[in-house]
Amino acid sequence: MFIKDIYKSKKPVISFEIFPPNEKYPVEKVYDTIDELVKLSPDFISVTYGAGGTTRGRTVEIASRIKKVNNVEVLAHLTCIGAEKEEIDGILDDLQSNGIENVLALRGDYPNDGSIPEGDFKYAHQLVKQIKERGGFSIGGAFYPEGHQENNDLMDLFHLKRKAEEGTDFLISQIFFDNNFFYDFTEKAKKLEIDVPLVAGIMPVTDARQIKRITALCGSSIPPKFQRILDRYENNPEALKDAGIAYAVEQIVDLISSGVDGIHLYTMNKVETTQKIMDAIANLRIAL
Repeated sequence: MFIKDIYKSKKPVISFEIFPPNEKYPVEKVYDTIDELVKLSPDFISVTYGAGGTTRGRTVEIASRIKKVNNVEVLAHLTCIGAEKEEIDGILDDLQSNGIENVLALRGDYPNDGSIPEGDFKYAHQLVKQIKERGGFSIGGAFYPEGHQENNDLMDLFHLKRKAEEGTDFLISQIFFDNNFFYDFTEKAKKLEIDVPLVAGIMPVTDARQIKRITALCGSSIPPKFQRILDRYENNPEALKDAGIAYAVEQIVDLISSGVDGIHLYTMNKVETTQKIMDAIANLRIAL
């Protein structure tokens, strides 16, 4: 089933993201995690991979298993930086042969040394165009409510508009901790007639080290309210975990009440945390 049709049929759509273990760890461990997450009735599950495509083979394997064994629709991540068109076609062949019909089309991050890899793609919209021309997939994309670190707001919106024009069916946000950023961005997108579902990406922060990695990777700012939580409970792991889950739930309740198209939970493969969040919003899903 195309994920674009899920967004047409209900609101909000609730989805999870998981990541494969690297090659040193048994894949069965993530299968156990998925089996538990599936019990929470997500509308679909996305499967990412490591930097530079280090677990891409496992991404296809795991995505195929989710669809065929767990009977849940799946979204496979695909990055294009440094790739040739023929390589992308080969990956799409692999996805299609495994029954995977949905792709999250991403540019991907540049190497840490700042170099720009050679290849046929510079922007995600070029990948979207190739997938769309090929056919057979529903295509998702990404956006940054606070703006991408490499661009200003205007350039971000320009690229987003281009992705929508090339055939992106829905857009999932990078994480944010202040819902006002999401609301402001969606208003700007509407003015540009970007008429596809805009999905809120939410990550519950459950340990202090995690927040440092997040802010370094994606530039998400920490609002004063959340900073007070971090300052107070940084040295109390269990309290910080509970507070991080509560904060994420508060964000989700506000977003659902405001009519958001979807919530995409970055689960970090943590079953207990995801269970607590889904339990907290269970009645909200029923009410809709």
